[in-house]
Amino acid sequence: MLKDIRKNRIKKLEALKKAGFNPYPARVGRTHMVGEVIDSINQLLRTKKSVRLAGRVMAVRGHGGSTFVDLVDATGKVQCYLKKDTLKKQYDFFLEHVDIGDFIGVEGHLFNTKKGEKTLEVKKYNLLVKSLLPLPEKWHGLQDVEERYRKRYLDLLFNPEVKAKLVLRSRIAGSIRALLSENCFLEVETPVLQPLPGGALARPFKTHLNALDMDLYLRIAPELYLKRLLVGGFEKIYEMGRVFRNEGMDRAHNPEFTMLELYWAYRDYDELMSFVEKFIQRLVRTLFKKTTFEYEGHALNVKGKWPRIEYDSLLKKYAKIDYYRATELSLGKKVRQLGIKVGKSATKGELADEIYKKVVQPKLIRPTFVINHPVEISPLAKRLESDSRKAARFQLIMGGVELVNGFSELNDPQDQFVRFQEQEKLRRAGGKESHPMDKDFIEALEYGMPPAAGLGIGIDRLVAVLTNSHSLREILLFPTMKSKQRH
Repeated sequence: MLKDIRKNRIKKLEALKKAGFNPYPARVGRTHMVGEVIDSINQLLRTKKSVRLAGRVMAVRGHGGSTFVDLVDATGKVQCYLKKDTLKKQYDFFLEHVDIGDFIGVEGHLFNTKKGEKTLEVKKYNLLVKSLLPLPEKWHGLQDVEERYRKRYLDLLFNPEVKAKLVLRSRIAGSIRALLSENCFLEVETPVLQPLPGGALARPFKTHLNALDMDLYLRIAPELYLKRLLVGGFEKIYEMGRVFRNEGMDRAHNPEFTMLELYWAYRDYDELMSFVEKFIQRLVRTLFKKTTFEYEGHALNVKGKWPRIEYDSLLKKYAKIDYYRATELSLGKKVRQLGIKVGKSATKGELADEIYKKVVQPKLIRPTFVINHPVEISPLAKRLESDSRKAARFQLIMGGVELVNGFSELNDPQDQFVRFQEQEKLRRAGGKESHPMDKDFIEALEYGMPPAAGLGIGIDRLVAVLTNSHSLREILLFPTMKSKQRH
């Protein structure tokens, strides 16, 4: 059936070309967007000004010598009225050659129908794009969600709520940049292709640069390059861009995602937490004009002071684990009881963190700062001066989702070197997510990096929470998908 429709449309296309028509012209000549026409229709009705619109044909309804067409562009939908008496041969040409899904340009005057519908009476039109495949009749509410993600272009056409979320995503990114600029942060760019994958504990994607015959990695974080800029004299910097982690996929993880990393010289993690609190509160008010929004059945209120709770106390409360007294053996047993899959080389800190993610994090609904994580899972953070077992680190959890990870940045080159050595041991033991030794970064630290606080915000996760989306796939235009076999 689909093949027959496509074959028929190709015949129409060939007939148009044979008759001397260009079915894909470059010039459109549009004078108004549909949304502009709808907003200013009263003025256009008074002046009887002719307008030229362009868009996709989404519906055609014939009534004897007249035809009504729904024309859609990025700003809205308008009804177009074609009369045989007015268009004469062009009317029959439209019925014969134009299909739902085609793009057309229309010119005419606006009027209101007896039912009050805003309508354009078409005086002339032209075909802008001849489509070869028909738009599906039943796409809205499609049960095969993966098919929606594979053909996102159709999803956007038929599901306005999907498009609205993705438009809001763009607004969120723009608002974040505006707020950071207002606070005098400078946006910078660092390499996506890196000789060493550093700045986070994650498994990288590997590639090869033929020109220099060297292996490179898609960045897992921009952190170590941004810190080099602190050494170079910048004090308030950030980067918002794509990062890549060759890890598992689920509702909260996609192999490539957008990360905001921010660094602020002469600040510590306490001061950065206060900044994050005000920043998120301001962002929510900017987007929603209030401090409360819905996520997964919860009314999240960002107003007021957010609690700061120690990582080990949360493990004790919800998982009944005393981290600093627990052994690797006891944590491994707990992990198996919970059905969590971990690698054979998982350390005590990694085992505890998997338990934390499984048992503790989902219970943290209201905005909460989880603070002072074990140093062994925080290789780039400063130790607490009051307790060297703990890092001056925080995570912001909201609705059970980790949105922000930050800390007082480690700027002691000797301590950093020792921590990299410990990570290297884990790598040799099979730890694919362990941090590699980066001697170039150590050298940069030896020139002196100012005291600083830094953070990372998963923009995709933040957008998912702010748009009440269960999965990251809902707010990614093109989520990573398994290749579909074609026969």
